[in-house]
Amino acid sequence: MLLGKALSPMRDKVVIATKFGFNLNPDGGPGWEGLNSRPEHIKEVAEASLKRLNIDAIDLFYQHRVDPDVPIEDVAGAVKDLIQEGKVKHFGLSEAGVQTIRRAHAVQPVTALESEYSLWWRKLEAEVIPTLEELGIGLVPYSPLGRGFLTGKMDENTKFGKGDFRGALPRFAPAAMKANQAIVDLLGAIAKKKNATPAQIALAWLLAQKPWIVPIPGTTRLSRLDENIGANGINLTQDDLREIDAAASKIPVEGDRYPEHLEKMTGR
Repeated sequence: MLLGKALSPMRDKVVIATKFGFNLNPDGGPGWEGLNSRPEHIKEVAEASLKRLNIDAIDLFYQHRVDPDVPIEDVAGAVKDLIQEGKVKHFGLSEAGVQTIRRAHAVQPVTALESEYSLWWRKLEAEVIPTLEELGIGLVPYSPLGRGFLTGKMDENTKFGKGDFRGALPRFAPAAMKANQAIVDLLGAIAKKKNATPAQIALAWLLAQKPWIVPIPGTTRLSRLDENIGANGINLTQDDLREIDAAASKIPVEGDRYPEHLEKMTGR
């Protein structure tokens, strides 16, 4: 509701994306209770989002995670109905596997896939990114700064506060962070040459991969927002990119990105 009020004066200048796919906590608190991409639920979520945001149409409507209990064709069909009704403009998926992307795209063209992608998580490069390029689907990388690790502002001694999701992730265990410091050191070395910050190099690297990649770094500080935007002005040459790739290929990343029960919800 707050976002709806804030964006109302500039509605024609912004793209509003939101998601469906979970049963939210029934008492209104944080968290969720299982997946739910049943068509009727998708339409209920769309109506609720339109009302709270006080908008006529959702620009980009993502399925948050693939629901193994609902055929993706039914999901795509429900969003297609919403598009035909003018309530949604574009269909997105999140953390979907190649076959799911193809099946969904055959029913309702997919505009964007949101998935984790950064210098320390490059699994998408094997199959997903070539598929997106073939089908004309954009990639929206979340955690492009490795949940803050690639900024160089943390190390193995960093303590996470109560409720900080990173404290439960294997990749943020002290031993893993110590081992993964090499990737931050690489970014720092490139940043010095470019008169930039490690975070800006991490984002510039993503922007240099494909013209249809749009990373979404999160921040709570205006200074960091300005820093992130500055990445758009950094030119990484082909030599720079080859240097980064050559160095990164020699750095094995330690630790899984999610606990097993959450990792199972990705790549379906």
